[in-house]
Amino acid sequence: MDLFNYSRRQATEVNIGATPMGGAHPIRIQSMTNTVTLDTEACVEQAKRIIDAGGEYVRMTTQGVREAENMMNINIGLRSQGYETPLVADVHFNPNVADVAAQYVEKVRINPGNYVDAARTFKKLEYTDEEYAQEIEKIRARLVPFLNICKENHTAIRIGVNHGSLSDRIMSRYGDTPEGMVESCMEFLRICVAEQFMDVVISIKASNTIVMVKTVRLLAAEMEKEGMAFPLHLGVTEAGDGEDGRIKSALGIGALLADGLGDTIRVSLSEAPEAEIPVARKLVNYILEREEHPYIPGRVPEGFNYLSPSRRETIAVKNIGGNNLPVVIADRLDESDEIDEQFKPDYIYCGQTVPENRREDIGYIVDASEWNPTDKNVYPAFNYQQMIGLHHTQAELKFLFLPYMALNREVITALKLHPEVVIIAQSNHPNRLGEFRGMVFEMMEAGLTNPVVFFQHYQEEEAEDLQIKSAADMGALIFDGLCDGIFLFNQGTLSHQVVDTTAFGILQAGRVRTSKTEYISCPGCGRTLYDLESTIARIKAATSHLKGLKIGIMGCIVNGPGEMADADYGYVGAGRGKVSLYKKKECIEKNIPEEQAVEKLIELIRSNGDYIEK
Repeated sequence: MDLFNYSRRQATEVNIGATPMGGAHPIRIQSMTNTVTLDTEACVEQAKRIIDAGGEYVRMTTQGVREAENMMNINIGLRSQGYETPLVADVHFNPNVADVAAQYVEKVRINPGNYVDAARTFKKLEYTDEEYAQEIEKIRARLVPFLNICKENHTAIRIGVNHGSLSDRIMSRYGDTPEGMVESCMEFLRICVAEQFMDVVISIKASNTIVMVKTVRLLAAEMEKEGMAFPLHLGVTEAGDGEDGRIKSALGIGALLADGLGDTIRVSLSEAPEAEIPVARKLVNYILEREEHPYIPGRVPEGFNYLSPSRRETIAVKNIGGNNLPVVIADRLDESDEIDEQFKPDYIYCGQTVPENRREDIGYIVDASEWNPTDKNVYPAFNYQQMIGLHHTQAELKFLFLPYMALNREVITALKLHPEVVIIAQSNHPNRLGEFRGMVFEMMEAGLTNPVVFFQHYQEEEAEDLQIKSAADMGALIFDGLCDGIFLFNQGTLSHQVVDTTAFGILQAGRVRTSKTEYISCPGCGRTLYDLESTIARIKAATSHLKGLKIGIMGCIVNGPGEMADADYGYVGAGRGKVSLYKKKECIEKNIPEEQAVEKLIELIRSNGDYIEK
């Protein structure tokens, strides 16, 4: 894989009704209905809204045989109105349902974690090698008849691994790890290949973006080792709604798309399904802008592990680099004093004017020509044409705006002499990720340990556009362990607050710095057992002021305890109008009436000392 120059991974072509995937086909966009699958009219109407918005596949939950059989009526309803978009049946727990659904839809999604394996107990089980092999044989015996049905009906399949639904068998040998997720998928893929069934798409998802990105990278590498090139479906599960859902999805999906991985995506938002499509389209289109870009020379340094990266070793300069959390730099070139206390920048770049009224808890950056050593908490910024100034300026912290192509031998020598310099990396290249990687990798090769803050420049008028683009640009840099800070600079009309919250949102989505409550909330489907959107709104209204908590809000038990494994508290649909509450993976209260559940959740948080009154 070329980490500097964008090109799409070459996947095999998969036939899915009238909309094939992989090969030379475009990156496909999809969503999932949240209507009850037995309600034909509701499903048809919602599917139409998804398709009219630009969706190229529509998935529906089929929890039982009746739902699978009704997919025939839904399919007829759509085709009779001129819609040829392929339908996908989503199957959990019952392989017989997959057999039925394969007769009526263009693709069936099965989950290796619960297709044949027993329901999870979250208990440590032990398997001998012989017993483990016997379990694989059970999978083969059940999967092959399903593949034969798919062959007869020209139905594709999606092997969809979710972090939240790994089987006890996989967990016993691999633990709750990306390696376990990959093996769960490969077990099924090897059977498909042996049976010469190649109309297979893979998804391997998690709500934790670090796990999601690492797992897809590992899977692509493992498939290549075994001579496979099946198309990849990308998504961050339980991403949430609003700004959080957009940033988290763009960060994880964008990091993979930017490296050429991914043939179809879904942005999972806890909103109306059709609202997902424009977001996904914006993300794909933004990534594709870098096609056929000017060549970037670059070399991967010895010791960098793309499949399992660790944070680059840097020297700490005040609170930047070393073991410090990544910082946020913001601009106030308009001399505004607008600050949101929850999303307070660590440093403010002021250009040529030092503010008279400065805060003691924020550092200020000014152009070196205007820097006065007597100004407390103010630091000089140089550009690469002012290198001589680094030698003649006595400051405990200096900033250097530096593009990749200016990182020459002279600059490297100067940086070795000045460990107090923090690099603000700049790029105007269509593929700025490639240039940023090239710069940091060259610094690593040269033995430089100066921290690096990434300067990302935009001209956006809509908050959503800034969220998607900036998150996509930062994703791989965070997951590669290269980010000591982020500086979002927007020349559009967006407020400073929007830009600042986006920067902090990106760091939180990348699991490198927490500034607010994180919500792990599913987008809902036909299995959802309560009004998801209104519930999320109520929980957010009561808890959004809490810093550092993770709260899972799950529509049903399918991915519930597993996907929210690292959440502090969980709210999970347990039955129609009933909710169960969790602390970590432990169920604390079962089958609470929905109308009482939010208040009970707050009581649970309060009883554990984690609730602070507004």
